[in-house]
Amino acid sequence: MSLPHAILTALLEKPSSGLELTRRFDRSIGYFWSATHQQIYRELGKLEADGYIRALPSEAPTRGRKKSYEVLAAGREELARWTSAPQDPRPWRDALFVRLRASAVVGTTGIEDDLRRHLTLHQRQLREYEEIEERDFGPGKDAPQDRLQHLILRAGIDLETFWTQWLTNALTEFERLPDDAESTGEPPAHG
Repeated sequence: MSLPHAILTALLEKPSSGLELTRRFDRSIGYFWSATHQQIYRELGKLEADGYIRALPSEAPTRGRKKSYEVLAAGREELARWTSAPQDPRPWRDALFVRLRASAVVGTTGIEDDLRRHLTLHQRQLREYEEIEERDFGPGKDAPQDRLQHLILRAGIDLETFWTQWLTNALTEFERLPDDAESTGEPPAHG
């Protein structure tokens, strides 16, 4: 996934200014591909220089007025090329799992509290996704675009459901650990 392609997608859905894109990223695309305000503006400049987008003509003087952008034919072609190109899954990296593995050899002090914090954050995100689903994907939302966007939201719901279940199980396992679950200094035999 790349930020330029996320921006092209958002602009094809609706021509927007950089500020509007930032807000839309915060409310939708940002759930799975985040970008700062500065990154979005930098990419808009590159996309315009590459001939993928253009600023919409303005009826008023542009000084102090936000520019809105639309996707040009070359941008649509680039997005279609990128969408249809095969891409391998990326290896999953999460420091939490390295930290858990390390706690097996240096001790578990502090990590259980952070697991609880993670659980709270994932529960909150799951509730937010479920509220979006209820609000935005009720009966009659059967257009192809709606169905694909709902599919993406379902992935978020499934992922947050996984995390809440996994973290709940992990915390149950921590309750079963002996109170002195400090390091023995020896790595586990299964390695």
